[in-house]
Amino acid sequence: MPHSAPARLTALYFDGRTAQGHAVSLQLLGNQLQITGTDIHRSVPAADVQWPERTRHGKRLAHLKDGGSLQCADIAAWDAWYSHAGLREPLVVTLQQSWRWVIGSVLVLVVMAVAVNAWGLPWLARGIVALTPLSVDASLGENTLSAIDQTLMSPSELPAAAQAQLRNTMAQLLPPVPRGALPAYNLVFRKSRIGPNALALPGGTLIMTDDMVALVDGDEKILTAVLAHELGHVHHRHGLRMLVQATVLGALGAVVLGDFSTVLAAVPALLGQAHYSRQAEHEADVYAVRLLKAAGISPSVMLTLFDKMAQQRKAKAPSGTPSNEGANWIGIAFASHPSDAERIAFFRAAVQ
Repeated sequence: MPHSAPARLTALYFDGRTAQGHAVSLQLLGNQLQITGTDIHRSVPAADVQWPERTRHGKRLAHLKDGGSLQCADIAAWDAWYSHAGLREPLVVTLQQSWRWVIGSVLVLVVMAVAVNAWGLPWLARGIVALTPLSVDASLGENTLSAIDQTLMSPSELPAAAQAQLRNTMAQLLPPVPRGALPAYNLVFRKSRIGPNALALPGGTLIMTDDMVALVDGDEKILTAVLAHELGHVHHRHGLRMLVQATVLGALGAVVLGDFSTVLAAVPALLGQAHYSRQAEHEADVYAVRLLKAAGISPSVMLTLFDKMAQQRKAKAPSGTPSNEGANWIGIAFASHPSDAERIAFFRAAVQ
């Protein structure tokens, strides 16, 4: 049977000095809470009473300003009296008692989190990068190169003359462009444990592995295409943008988890081991196609590169393992990106 709304409520009163509870009746008259029991007659301003938010289980409580408290085990009776007395709990308390509102709130938070990650963070990163001087990119690039050389890379085994020849040839193949349109870059060669690869660091340092040169048999046009793609990353400052987004996410996580110490410490590893987003890859591909066409090089060389990488992945994959799962390359740079149908279709369309 549902409880009616009584004018009085039976509760236990604790004076805050002893553990002994006293049976009392409660009544709210005007702005005064009347507490009446054996040898207990108190009138407390209602404004001085703290009413903790209700929960589904446990006793109902009220705290008095002098340290005393009121308790009631009859939850339904307390709630009915509370409502009858004209007291109103905050809206958030009412909503959190409803599982429909709780589920709805969780769904809204998930949608907001996805939206922030998909659109909000990239937009914020672009704004921050636009206001960041280029000297920051250069400094990040130097520190990252040092960290990579200590962990993933070793000095190139390509003869110095061959390195110089490749640098000169690729520089000549790149088209003449207006001053400032092509990012300044420094091409370096390294031997590595990550297979055929190329990597653009903030500030314009481009790393090309010996295995990449070997994979294409030193084909200068293909290597120029790889260089053009990585220059697209430099031009759009993707490395810094990625770092800003990851740092913002790390900062948000640090606020939740209370640990900010690893956010900045992981910067070199982040730049060295994280791959770019699909949008960033597309931007770099578009940039590369523009440079290749201006240089008179067919974008089909990119298709040749994808084909050679797919063949090597297939050769390295264990028997019965799909080729795209057999490569154990760290997810950075050009050669680690999957040669998916979307990118291949883009370059085929660019050829036509």
